[in-house]
Amino acid sequence: MAEIKAVDYSIFISSDIHIDINQFLKSNKKNYSKVFILVDENSLLHCYPPLVENIDAFKDAEIFEIESGEENKTIEVCIQLWGALSEYKADRNALFVNLGGGVIGDLGGFVASTFKRGIDFINIPTTLLAQVDASIGGKVGIDLNSLKNEIGLYNNPLAVFINSDFVNTLRIRHRKSGLAEIIKHALIADKMYWQKLLSLDLLETDFLKELIITSLNIKNKIVLDDPNEKNIRKTLNFGHTIGHALETFSLESNSPHGLLHGEAVAIGMICECYLSYKLCKLSKDELKEITEFILRNFEPVVIDKMDSHRLIEIMKHDKKNDKGDFNFSLLSSIGTCEINKKVSPQLIVESLNYYSKEVKHFQI
Repeated sequence: MAEIKAVDYSIFISSDIHIDINQFLKSNKKNYSKVFILVDENSLLHCYPPLVENIDAFKDAEIFEIESGEENKTIEVCIQLWGALSEYKADRNALFVNLGGGVIGDLGGFVASTFKRGIDFINIPTTLLAQVDASIGGKVGIDLNSLKNEIGLYNNPLAVFINSDFVNTLRIRHRKSGLAEIIKHALIADKMYWQKLLSLDLLETDFLKELIITSLNIKNKIVLDDPNEKNIRKTLNFGHTIGHALETFSLESNSPHGLLHGEAVAIGMICECYLSYKLCKLSKDELKEITEFILRNFEPVVIDKMDSHRLIEIMKHDKKNDKGDFNFSLLSSIGTCEINKKVSPQLIVESLNYYSKEVKHFQI
């Protein structure tokens, strides 16, 4: 078992998380009045059964199931869950367990943090994306009118329990989505980690636990230094300003094959590397290396030039913006990230055009 100490809680990484959860709940010495477990159809099928068989506190828990997908991270779903908690007479001595991916963790954490002004919750992230990203940082929240994480707060779980074997239950596309955050951690903070990623088959699971621990340590160090995102924590937004806009645009279009979070961030990283080349002296060779690596590992996406105007409008809602200026975190080199870089709308459009041009070259 590996343990990482976050701000005021621990992250346990093990193939036997049922042992860790049993020990944690017993050592916590809190006699919970009731346990509620939030799942989606995937975590209920693949991840819940082995846990309920082996965790005493889960045997009499109430199960709340929601549909998977970012489109369900809404206030309407929160209202349903608050209502269910009230119907089951949950009090402030209840425990809320989030078993699932990033949507479950974000939304479930928000529900627990606001019900009766806050009840205890733990996270059991079951997707690679949630394990390497959402498991650290204490951000909980929901989307508003398809805008990502427009409503939310900082509130940490009691603990996080990660079983990397759960990743084996994911479809390839969802595994790749999680890889985007691993790539981001290397690009913003650790050039040696980036060099290692270049040499690996990223879908090979033999070394996945090692990648998860490395990425968690990178993010944890950043969050410990800046828990409320006033300074260095903003580097974690690299790829996300454009990425979130693309994800929101995809949700708006109601496409049955809409972009997953990691897929949107992968595109965002290519675009924001172009901005880094134009504004932060990222070398042309590193821009090329990053672009080609991401395009090799993620399916190309067609971005219509006519969509650029809507994407810019969406970016105007980005939480990092300052006095109307678009505020980016950009690379000066692989492993080094600069914050609070102002970018014009024209240059953002230019970066989207760069991505589209590189996709065409890559496909030839």
